[in-house]
Amino acid sequence: MTILDAIILGIVQGLTEFLPVSSSGHLILARELFGVGIESGLAFDAVLQFATACAVVVYFRNDLIVLAQAMIRRATGGESDATQERLFIALVVATIPAIFIGLFLEDAMETVFRHGALVAGALLVGSLIMVMAERWAKAVSNDALTPGKSLAIGFFQALALIPGMSRSGMTIAGGMFLGLSRESAARFSFLLAIPILLGSGAKKMIDIGSAGVSQADLLALIVGVVAAFAVGLAVIHYLLRFLRTHSMMVFVWYRVALAALVFVLVSW
Repeated sequence: MTILDAIILGIVQGLTEFLPVSSSGHLILARELFGVGIESGLAFDAVLQFATACAVVVYFRNDLIVLAQAMIRRATGGESDATQERLFIALVVATIPAIFIGLFLEDAMETVFRHGALVAGALLVGSLIMVMAERWAKAVSNDALTPGKSLAIGFFQALALIPGMSRSGMTIAGGMFLGLSRESAARFSFLLAIPILLGSGAKKMIDIGSAGVSQADLLALIVGVVAAFAVGLAVIHYLLRFLRTHSMMVFVWYRVALAALVFVLVSW
């Protein structure tokens, strides 16, 4: 893998991790389009996802500090903060489905799920879910995060184990189905990315370190990580502002157009 390849993949990851268009699907398509090959593609993707998770930590650092302080006070018998406790429980509960389903599907994710035609199909299915969420959100409004809602959002997140579905797209849509506003669902989606992306990225980095990596690939990996982090940080900021006043339909049309293009290219 060249430095340019790593920069391309890092930018693609940073742009698409938080936009509801599927980062894993775009990484697969980018490799096929630009002829970028790497022996452990899923591991490289996970490390790039780790970089974008770090971007979430940096962007929401103040929120995370408040959450951590509240949990420390709770654990030491201090004054509790009901809002922060509910958020902490919601994040834990919503993380559980993706962990167990991800472990179960890990082998399939390395092989079966990494094909252009599957990505295109998932782009279309995910688009339909997002359209339904936009219509449903007009009739339902309740930003309270209960454990039941959190678990349901967690299963929506697990759908994104299929490249093309989009982790952010499915969790935002899931939150909207359950009454959250678009912006509240997006903020929860970004915070929910932290444990999954940090965990999978850290695991893959340990695997890469154990297997050994060439100096050239290590340099490319570092460059890709920096690109993914920088671009991801900017995307979080601008997407939150965008979703305050806009629906997800622009991303739906993009997904449909991309799926159509992929089906055409695959059929040739």
